[in-house]
Amino acid sequence: MGNCLASPVENHSPIATQPSTSVDGKEKAIKQSKSSDNRHGAENRGSAAAGGGGTVVPPSGRIITPNLKNFTYAELQSATRNFRPEAVVGEGGFGTVFKGWVDRETLAPSKPGVGMPVAIKISKLDSWQGLQEWKAEVDLLGKFSHPNLVQLLGYCREEKYFILIYEYMEGGSLETHLFRKGGDPIPWDTRLNIAIGTAQGLTFLHTSEDQVIFRDFKASNILLDKDFNAKLSDFGVARLGPADNKSHVSTRIIGSYGYADPEYIATGHLYVKSDVYGFGVMLLELLTGLRVVDVRRPNGALNLIEWAKPSLAEKRKLKKIMDPRLENQYPPRAAFQAAKLVLKCLKLQQKHRPSMEEVLVTLQQINSIMVNPN
Repeated sequence: MGNCLASPVENHSPIATQPSTSVDGKEKAIKQSKSSDNRHGAENRGSAAAGGGGTVVPPSGRIITPNLKNFTYAELQSATRNFRPEAVVGEGGFGTVFKGWVDRETLAPSKPGVGMPVAIKISKLDSWQGLQEWKAEVDLLGKFSHPNLVQLLGYCREEKYFILIYEYMEGGSLETHLFRKGGDPIPWDTRLNIAIGTAQGLTFLHTSEDQVIFRDFKASNILLDKDFNAKLSDFGVARLGPADNKSHVSTRIIGSYGYADPEYIATGHLYVKSDVYGFGVMLLELLTGLRVVDVRRPNGALNLIEWAKPSLAEKRKLKKIMDPRLENQYPPRAAFQAAKLVLKCLKLQQKHRPSMEEVLVTLQQINSIMVNPN
């Protein structure tokens, strides 16, 4: 897609018989934080007792959330030159993503090339799914901030429009760079830095007070800045982790084919370590340069996980499935350690997988291996 906001191709492939982009109305996508720092006023939040659980949009359309600007539709029209086709940078299940320009200090609309670029994601008209995902993103990103999470700058809720305004990620998505034909290959050290950055983002979510499960971790939801620093995006289907000493959240199956935790698919039980499985899939894609599922590959290699698993535990076999675009410009010992980490993340039962904290420590150890040693 080129330069884009948060995963413009929001491709939640269906799992089993459930449309993966749908959000259960009975689910509470993101609840109000219990900490005093995140209380935004009873008039702006639904209580769990009242059956709200997530963001309740008052008639005014204004949600009081720290550090978020309530844009008017007219301001966003101005920032995008009336949503001109030339400003489109992505299209997906939620809607269309436009590039706009605003003042760096006030976030007031400015002329193209003046101030700073922003990504403006506008939902499809009268989309119930769009409303649910819009609520979840405002509620979550309105109270969390981390260098490896895409920054939400503001929102707009006017009449039938649900709009989100983010920082503009100049590098686009990891999916675009990793799988685009004819593009420059991503060097080994950059791939590892991307893995570390996304691991830091997931670790932050998993260890936060509210313990957030990202739920749809995949290459298209990893955005890159101009220096290829990675940030997680698209929090529309994220869920709070289990409470009351439970190990899982029971929920409808939502995710992307190939990335979703097999245990979650089989049982409907969503675990914090369900994200670890998705991370393992992404790390395998970084090693091989191949999509997790590609119907254009031969039958035996259709599913990357099944095809690659037998080669991950042996150095000689691993070399044969490493991305040829790396041209052997990587430390074999580091690649082998990364392959062993993939195997741990892809364990069929979540209890046998490492935590994201453990994954992050392992990646940092791998990163310390110099390029030359074997």
